[in-house]
Order: sequence, then structure tokens, then C-alpha cells
Amino acid sequence: MNSLVAIFIGGGIGSLARYGVSVLSKSMFKTEFPLGTLLANVLSCVAMGVILVLLKDKVGQNDIVKAMLITGFCGGFSTFSTFSFETVELLKSGNMSFAIANIVLSIVLCLGILVILTKKQII
Repeated sequence: MNSLVAIFIGGGIGSLARYGVSVLSKSMFKTEFPLGTLLANVLSCVAMGVILVLLKDKVGQNDIVKAMLITGFCGGFSTFSTFSFETVELLKSGNMSFAIANIVLSIVLCLGILVILTKKQII
């Protein structure tokens, strides 16, 4: 299997996971805050951190596994474009507090998770 096929498969699975998180969060929480996107992005960072730490020997050595899990799955599971769109929509609707909360939470949680999980690798 070449890298493009691995990315295609991983990205499809990640996109389906993102959709599932979004549908589940909408059914559980009735809010204007884009919780599904935030959860998908945070969970994607958790997955990436776990993959990088726990599977570092396998992922680092195997370009196909790395392409499928990191680029494909985590790339398909997270969504910067949806985050950006939903933040702009919050701003347009005058919901400044949710827009700012979305920006701050997304950046702090996602970066924080990766720093914490990969701490041994960067310090």
C-alpha cells in the first residue's frame, strides 16, 4: 500500500469519526457553541499525541503507518476549516463571547494536549 492510499483510508475513517462526534454532541447538548468541532479537534490532538508517544517506534519507522494515522486519520478527524467557519458565524451573529471562547479553548486545549503528551520528546 502506498502513502496516498494510506492517507485516503485514514482520512476517510477520521472524517467519519469527526461526523460521528458532531452528530453525537448535537444530540446530547443543545447549544450555539460549536462543541462538536471543538471535541473533534481536541480528540484528534489526543489521538495524535498518543500515536506519537506510544507508537513512536512503529510510526517513526514506517512511513505508511505514519501517513495513515497522523496525516490521514488525525487530519481527517480534526478540522481547522470548520472551526474557522463556525467562529466567523458566531462573530456575524453577534455572539462575541462564544467566538472568543471557541478560539481560546481550541488553541489552548489542542496545543496543550500535544505539549503534555509529547513532553518527553520536546523538553
